[in-house]
Amino acid sequence: MTTAHHVPAPSLRPAPAGGQRIWRVVRLNMVNKWTVIWVPAMIMGFITLVNWLVWWIIWASTSGTDRADAMEGTQWSGGGFYIFVYMLVVAIQVVSATFPFALGYSVTRRDFSLGAGLTFLLLAAGYAIGFTLLSAVEEWTNGWGLGGHLFTSVYFAGENVWGRLFIVFSAMLFFFAVGAFSAGLFMRWRVNGILAAGAVLALLIVGAIAVITFTQSWPAVGDWFVASGPIGVSAWLLLPTVLAAVAGYAVLGRATPRS
Repeated sequence: MTTAHHVPAPSLRPAPAGGQRIWRVVRLNMVNKWTVIWVPAMIMGFITLVNWLVWWIIWASTSGTDRADAMEGTQWSGGGFYIFVYMLVVAIQVVSATFPFALGYSVTRRDFSLGAGLTFLLLAAGYAIGFTLLSAVEEWTNGWGLGGHLFTSVYFAGENVWGRLFIVFSAMLFFFAVGAFSAGLFMRWRVNGILAAGAVLALLIVGAIAVITFTQSWPAVGDWFVASGPIGVSAWLLLPTVLAAVAGYAVLGRATPRS
């Protein structure tokens, strides 16, 4: 007579909680720090160097009132705007590179979308803090010793540190959301999706311009921008940011990566 031995069932490792899965996507998106951190920082550094050289040329070739007027004119510089546009490129690269890889490791589309959103929130916060600190240094050094304006251009002038932080953070989020939505369109419908979205956007812009022109509302539009100020405009910018994020979430939910 044999004795039956109870063989314990093998213990199964519990699946990670939702928060852990989302954080894994964040870590995956941040693996290539060269793309998401160092290249944008180098670009901003190069823009700063080029602007400083231009300021130095102006400063060295002028004097008195002419120099003061010329350096005052640098407050309208849009040199710092490029870093915001590059955030769109970063979002496209992040989603395009990690989405197929993440699905190959059984990451759900929902977790990937939420993880990507959290990644962009963290990156926007980090870059906004860096940009704001540089604006404080620019003020402290009187425009890097030459009276120039790059991080304290007219779009941020007159605002305190918290106001500048909000403006930069909102702008960063907007371009991240648009970039992620664009990458989602490409994943879902490839080039046709990008072309269709671009055509719709162009028609909407032309239609808005036509309405404003025919109703002679351009003065009212200008008054609105002046009355809202940079902070007010940045706050309104959160609306298309949310719409782009929701649309990107919906598109990625049905996207299938292809080689």
